[in-house]
Amino acid sequence: MMEPESSAPLRIGILTVSDRSARGERADAAGPALAGAVSEQGWQIVQTGIVPDEKEILENTLAAWCDTHQMDILLTTGGTGFSHRDVTPEATQAIIERNAPGLAEAMRAYSLQVTPHAMLSRAAAGIRGRTLIINLPGSPRAALENLAVILPVLPHAAELLREDPQAEAGHQKQDRTK
Repeated sequence: MMEPESSAPLRIGILTVSDRSARGERADAAGPALAGAVSEQGWQIVQTGIVPDEKEILENTLAAWCDTHQMDILLTTGGTGFSHRDVTPEATQAIIERNAPGLAEAMRAYSLQVTPHAMLSRAAAGIRGRTLIINLPGSPRAALENLAVILPVLPHAAELLREDPQAEAGHQKQDRTK
């Protein structure tokens, strides 16, 4: 049985959280890597940006991007570690309306198979309005690995948030033998 096609391509925002990249001291590698992976899916990138590891700036940017209703998924990269400057999860939690913990749990579970350092990820995921925010690591490789884990569910998540009538078809039992 073929999966139903979403009524519209996913609209994605990519926000890099990095002091050095925001100051122009280091080129952003993770944002463009995520943009390439998103484009390969045929999804539309509606906005990209770089902000410093400043909680208030990050909160304001996340809220503004979500409140424009221009994107289904907002991917952040960076700021999810243990450094005192790593505030992406706190900024995300401050502006979301509902948590989506299964996404971060799935990313950590997979990443633990790659490195024990995955236990140090504080990434969060949640919903503001009709936008799903997902925190990814700042390393391009780790960001792409984590995105690959959740990639299969993102179209359905967007359908549910859009209240797309086809979303119910995604709840049918899927044949996992293929």
